[in-house]
Amino acid sequence: MVFVASTTLHEASHALVAKWGGDPTAYAAGQVSLSPIPHMRREPFGMVVLPLVSLAISGWPFGFASAPYDPVWAQRHPRRAAWMSLAGPGANFALLLLAGLLIRAGGMAGWFEPPASVSFSQLTAPVASPLGDTLGLTLSVLFSMNLLLFVLNLLPVPPLDGSGALGLLLSEDATRRYQEWVAHSGIAWIGLLVAWQLIDHIFWPAFLFSVGLLYPGVSYG
Repeated sequence: MVFVASTTLHEASHALVAKWGGDPTAYAAGQVSLSPIPHMRREPFGMVVLPLVSLAISGWPFGFASAPYDPVWAQRHPRRAAWMSLAGPGANFALLLLAGLLIRAGGMAGWFEPPASVSFSQLTAPVASPLGDTLGLTLSVLFSMNLLLFVLNLLPVPPLDGSGALGLLLSEDATRRYQEWVAHSGIAWIGLLVAWQLIDHIFWPAFLFSVGLLYPGVSYG
């Protein structure tokens, strides 16, 4: 559920910012929506089949989704296309902050406290209430899942969003040449393999750093 909600907001944010920037492609496909249905219809394997299979095998859902855009628009407006790329990770960062604030609020309310050790699904320890246990698990997964989506998608390798965001650092001409190279080189598969190799080395330090901000003065790792 957390994966579906987080991925839906991620893709809806791409679609909305593209619409604001002048590309109605995703909007016309119904993807400026917080309902997961249009996103599942576009990527049934990545949003439904793969998460269910990975959940059954590993206990955690893994998948993917996408929002359509007009490549001609992206060529004409590389800066706008770059902001569209950043909108997805930005949505995950917003959910990450929300989860962190709710964890801190739950701690102040006495529902849970810092755990003895942390993991992807355990960022809280219940104090005395079953509600604290359930809520703590949900918020822990919401925090960790959106941190993972944020960090992963910011890697500057195609086809991830960090690659599209390079348009904010490059000149417009250089961005257009880069877009053409990515579109015709088939490098996306190599980018996914690179991201797969890098993510563990990047996520877990980011995770421990974020938990340190969540619980100042408490040391984990």
